[in-house]
Amino acid sequence: MEKFNALYAQSGGVTAVINASACGVIETVRKHSDKIGRLYAARNGIIGVLTEDLIDTSFESNDAIAALRYTPSGAFGSCRHKLGSLEKYRSHYQRLIETFSAHNIKYFFYNGGGDSQDTAYKVSEISQTLGYPITCIGIPKTIDNDLPFTDNSPGFGSVAKYVAISIREAAMDLAAMALTSTKIFILEVMGRHTGWIAAASGLSAEQEGDAPHIILFPEIPFQQEAFLAKAEQCVKRYGYCAIVVSEGLRNKDGSFLSESGLVDAFGHAQLGGVAPLIAKLIKQNLGYKYHYAISDYLQRSARHIASKTDVEQAYELGKAAVNFALEGKNAVMPIIVRGAGKNYSWTIGEAQLDKVANVEVHLPPDYITEDGFGITEKARHYLAPLIEGEDYPPYRNGLPDYVKLQNIGVEKKLSTEFLIE
Repeated sequence: MEKFNALYAQSGGVTAVINASACGVIETVRKHSDKIGRLYAARNGIIGVLTEDLIDTSFESNDAIAALRYTPSGAFGSCRHKLGSLEKYRSHYQRLIETFSAHNIKYFFYNGGGDSQDTAYKVSEISQTLGYPITCIGIPKTIDNDLPFTDNSPGFGSVAKYVAISIREAAMDLAAMALTSTKIFILEVMGRHTGWIAAASGLSAEQEGDAPHIILFPEIPFQQEAFLAKAEQCVKRYGYCAIVVSEGLRNKDGSFLSESGLVDAFGHAQLGGVAPLIAKLIKQNLGYKYHYAISDYLQRSARHIASKTDVEQAYELGKAAVNFALEGKNAVMPIIVRGAGKNYSWTIGEAQLDKVANVEVHLPPDYITEDGFGITEKARHYLAPLIEGEDYPPYRNGLPDYVKLQNIGVEKKLSTEFLIE
């Protein structure tokens, strides 16, 4: 029986555990070498497929692949590039087929968030619309935790753990200095449209007076007077106020507080930093000394304190993607299904890609306290298991010993170059 090759690619913003999914894919393919030939990786996501820039993962040792499980970022490079409609960008889809055909690729695994699952779905449609037999499986990934159907998204649990730890530690510093120095600390976290990451910081507040004292969510329009009153109340009661704000905080009219006017390659607004705006408001209206931090890439690359639950789920979803493909499934995405028991448990399920693509799941209203500045017990019950467990990487010379793959390229077979528009 002829063996076909497979192709894996990473897309969108990288995470602390996307390489754990890659590890799951590659190790599972290697266990099924009787059914799948070579496993290639596209350099820089779908762009690598369009430009025939492929990597042969067979040159990597088993030890190097195993090390991906504890290595952050995207080992093969990622991208923000969304495929357009078949009617308008037919040449792009023809190019994908040319690359697949030239390298005998019949299995495609695309690891990314909502926009990336849209790309995965469009690739899966090639079988019907253009007649090339391709099995396409999406693999979920996004720190924003906004994918539908799956209980949570790989990458989120580790970011949640990072922000909860960070606000707890920063608030301890703040409390120690508040009498004669800084009284306000603001931590800005990611979350353009959804407040899942900001909400996770609330796990740090286990009893009255614990930080964060205020959480500002994208789902709740910013009310300046109520916010300032709450901040002043906290300073008077506790001596200081620790605040977590989502980058996607909005005004009452729906506009972002920090919108810069720029957009990224997916067409999303480029946000310019809301923490300094909040800090300025406090200084002008309350006069308190402040400090702020923008966690930015630090939150999504912090593999050294990743959630063990997150790592395990990311790996298993990569593994499941390969098994789905070998079972003949197409245009689906493996998902996390939460168990119904008192103790947290989970299994692998599946969702149709056409139902997943471009759908955002927002923080439920009953996860936010009535005053709009905190999380409820229901939110805590959902979030807490996702940050459980430690899965530290090995250390060398006092630093995490992450792997860097060789990423040896595959010889190009197509006679023409393809320019990305």
